[in-house]
Amino acid sequence: MNGIFKSISISAATACLALSTPAAAQLKVWEDYTPQKTVVELTYVKVDEGQLGFYLEGLKGTWVKANEVSKKLGQISDYGIYVVPYGDNDVNLVLRVNYPNMAELDADKAKYDKFMAAWGEANMESSNKTVRELYNNIRKIQGTYILREIKMNTDK
Repeated sequence: MNGIFKSISISAATACLALSTPAAAQLKVWEDYTPQKTVVELTYVKVDEGQLGFYLEGLKGTWVKANEVSKKLGQISDYGIYVVPYGDNDVNLVLRVNYPNMAELDADKAKYDKFMAAWGEANMESSNKTVRELYNNIRKIQGTYILREIKMNTDK
């Protein structure tokens, strides 16, 4: 009896191990799918109830203006603001920034200086004040994620 139980246990363990082992990937990068150069940054925000209008007004004068400068300089390709209409309410706003490539996320003094020349110290100080006095009191950043799209090659 003990031998049968041992045999069944070994068979069950072997089956579980076989099922938990990942299958070898069948798709090949550049052949079956292509990673895209564009990088998307998503920031998930929880804005306090009744404060969305104030937050959007602040974003228009800070985040949107700064992104317009970055867009004109070619440092970003696009941006957007999204309201989350339903869900568990941990996040009710998403900020999106599209970068032409991952290199645009690297620290670069020349790009920073170019941005600051276009944006200006006055705008920077005003934006920092808005963050300290408004944003920090009415919202919480829930997380920021960097995404890179994968395009499946369908011509095969």
